[in-house]
Amino acid sequence: MAAHPPKTKILISANKRLQNLKEAFEKKYGEAPLFYARAPGRVNLIGEHIDYCGYAVLPMAIEQSILAAVTVNDSKKIHLANTEPKYKDFTVSSEDIEIDKDNPQWYYYFLCGVKGIQEHLGKVPLSGMKCVVDGTIPASSGLSSSSALVCCAGLLTVEANHKSLNKVALAEISAKCERYIGTEGGGMDQSISFLAEEGTAKLIEFHPLRASDVRLPEGAVFVISNCCVEMNKAATSHFNIRVVECRIATKMLAKARGLEWGRLLKLSQVQAELEASLEEMLRLVAEVLHPEPYSREEVCKALGITTEQLCTDLLSANTQHVTQFKLYQRARHVYGEAARVLRFKSVCDEAPSAPNAVQRLGDLMKQSHASCRDLYECSCPELDRLVEICLQSGAVGSRLTGAGWGGCAVSMVPTDKVESFLKSVRELYYTPDPRRAELEKHSLFVSKPGGGAAIFLEE
Repeated sequence: MAAHPPKTKILISANKRLQNLKEAFEKKYGEAPLFYARAPGRVNLIGEHIDYCGYAVLPMAIEQSILAAVTVNDSKKIHLANTEPKYKDFTVSSEDIEIDKDNPQWYYYFLCGVKGIQEHLGKVPLSGMKCVVDGTIPASSGLSSSSALVCCAGLLTVEANHKSLNKVALAEISAKCERYIGTEGGGMDQSISFLAEEGTAKLIEFHPLRASDVRLPEGAVFVISNCCVEMNKAATSHFNIRVVECRIATKMLAKARGLEWGRLLKLSQVQAELEASLEEMLRLVAEVLHPEPYSREEVCKALGITTEQLCTDLLSANTQHVTQFKLYQRARHVYGEAARVLRFKSVCDEAPSAPNAVQRLGDLMKQSHASCRDLYECSCPELDRLVEICLQSGAVGSRLTGAGWGGCAVSMVPTDKVESFLKSVRELYYTPDPRRAELEKHSLFVSKPGGGAAIFLEE
């Protein structure tokens, strides 16, 4: 039976961040918080853009998190405020939560979590709440700030309404409800936010959702560096275009092998139906799909569907404008990346007895970045340059992490080279650019596997 998120009594005055949040809450609302909820961000070590294709990923939670202070009342109003002044206050009726997909403000992400729990509970009336939110995850950085906000909101809604849900249920609800804002993710971010445990990364598998410990080898640490280019998944169509391309590739491969392609939506489902290995799937991609982009007409002809059916059944709301699809490249990335995740886990399982474990993991990270850059085309020039600098500064492996098109790189750095690595990356990437230099303090840091979402009560 899956465990529930921990609920712990702590001395608020002994934690500076909680104390500051308590004071901000009291100043805002004139009363003390009833409880606090926390959901961490994450760094994905390997396995990019494959969770929504049904494949396992390998993230770990990070120290940076979303933290919220909450009181409960019977006003049927939800009052939201943020410690960051640029994020505006918002008030909404708990009986009428509407989320504007075309305007992805911070409070709409929060309300995704509230609405997801409300729907799960059978649209029951929710308690009124007053909340102040504090975030230490850099926004639009690929470290899952938006999903952590959704998870935190879901968790505190359960607590405020005296309900009880286990971690797996909370993760699945949070993954589903983030789609209210228009992002068709696969569930990795929400799963690690709830299922994380201190000291270990996790192999997250889907259908059914489960998490296995992955003990990282001794002798190296992971360093996160932000390229300082922001990318908001909900405000752009890059992310959902990739989801759609994988969906169409699924149909094309399934039809070519005589499967019931109409019911298949994910590349992993084609592999399962064919009972094939990932290597065999890569050969199938090369055999069935061509490297040149597919036009709408070619897709429709191959699948025997109309343009109207393509738009209705395969394209999402913010991908209706797309006229070309790179199916070969996207499918090759997904099957190749899925294989790299399994190899990464295998090397970790063999360590410390495995020779050159750290170097082998670094090589897999380098291969992953090349695939993200060249086949999935989800990198950007600044991120590619940052990865180059990380490798020349002593990392054994470095790759983009998160959705891409900006955000962060994660690098595996031998323990004895960490200080020289940080100094070199600072000098080569951050210091020469005034804007980056200003952001560097929160953009370059060593990360260890952290714990999952939790509720805190004042002692």
